[in-house]
Amino acid sequence: MRTHPLTADRLRAMKGFAAAYADKARDDPEAEYWFARAKGKLGAFLQSPRYTLRKVGKDSSGIAHMRRAIAYHRQPNPDKAAAEMRALEAERPNDPYVHELKGQILLESRRFAPAVKAYARAVDLAPGNALILGGYGRALLALNTKDGNRKALAALEKARARDPYQPRLLRDLAVAYARGGNNGMASVATAERYAVMGRMKDAAMHAERAMGMVPRGSPGWLRAQDVLATAEAAKKRG
Repeated sequence: MRTHPLTADRLRAMKGFAAAYADKARDDPEAEYWFARAKGKLGAFLQSPRYTLRKVGKDSSGIAHMRRAIAYHRQPNPDKAAAEMRALEAERPNDPYVHELKGQILLESRRFAPAVKAYARAVDLAPGNALILGGYGRALLALNTKDGNRKALAALEKARARDPYQPRLLRDLAVAYARGGNNGMASVATAERYAVMGRMKDAAMHAERAMGMVPRGSPGWLRAQDVLATAEAAKKRG
């Protein structure tokens, strides 16, 4: 018995739905803006900088500034990238994702202190965003100072609490714990990272290591136990 319609049936159903609501649909400039911005940002990172710059031309919109900033960053041409980011920031000063992008560009350009400042502004504007908190923590780790590592750990734990399934975030969290001398929790984060990546053998190894280092029954011990149980269940399934 077929429980799902075939692709052609689904397509016909969607066309019928769209036709039924065609007269009721309303333009949504805000949604259109964010779609165009996401598309432009992705394209600027994936397509060649030369193509992006040629495609954008002399467009003076905020999205165009963003695309040029990314393209110049990837060339790399840090001065021109910075100029485009300043123009974008002037247009959208309270947009957390503008400051997040600025922080990313600065971090990848190894300008760690300015990157921390940009990410900090993004966190102020969107304090509960896991992506931004993760970037902030990464920038703080790049400073490689005692205070930076301490602040990074706090930011990364907040990010993990909101999104515990990001391998890069978990890797950074392990680094932050290790730099603070907490190798047990570093192993917990590493075990979770391998579990998220599907590398269950490595996940189990680090989970067992963590359970031998953190206090029994503590939150970290329970997290490691969860990873170990998941890895063992996966092994039984073959």
